[in-house]
Amino acid sequence: MRQSNELALDIDVDKAAYVSETERAFLKQPVFLSSKLSKKGKAPGKAGTRFFKNVGLGFKTPREAIEGTYIDKKCPFTGNVSIRGRILTGTVYCTKMTRTITVRRDYLHFVPKYQRYEKRHSNLSAHVSPCFRVKEGDKVIVGQCRPLSKTVRFNVLKVIPAGSGDGGSKKSFAPI
Repeated sequence: MRQSNELALDIDVDKAAYVSETERAFLKQPVFLSSKLSKKGKAPGKAGTRFFKNVGLGFKTPREAIEGTYIDKKCPFTGNVSIRGRILTGTVYCTKMTRTITVRRDYLHFVPKYQRYEKRHSNLSAHVSPCFRVKEGDKVIVGQCRPLSKTVRFNVLKVIPAGSGDGGSKKSFAPI
């Protein structure tokens, strides 16, 4: 009986080692020409220079993107993705996917027969860079980019936390 428990333990250890090997180890940013970016776009960090860029359209590059150590090729600030097209806002609905969120956009649709509006919503998937900390209920501003996967065509550019006064949440009861 003891022998079978040790065998099961060995299998579990092997399975754990196998799982860690499936992750992409030794990630690094692609080579960039530092001579072109001599004035801006690189910041010395713990591991040397780090590539980052300004996406434009009035959005600032987050400090975490400049000073962080994450590697994300789909990040609009440190990766090979350009933002063009539509800029949309919505509420974070689901964060269960890896580096991807579902954004819910609520709107009103007019029904002419009854001269009234009905509530409708649409969901879209957006890539969220590791430089952002996103929770369900937060407001996000997303920008359109090239297709990143089968359903993802947007990238998070700004996060407005749910508790802030920028309209991030609905009114709630506050005792006197």
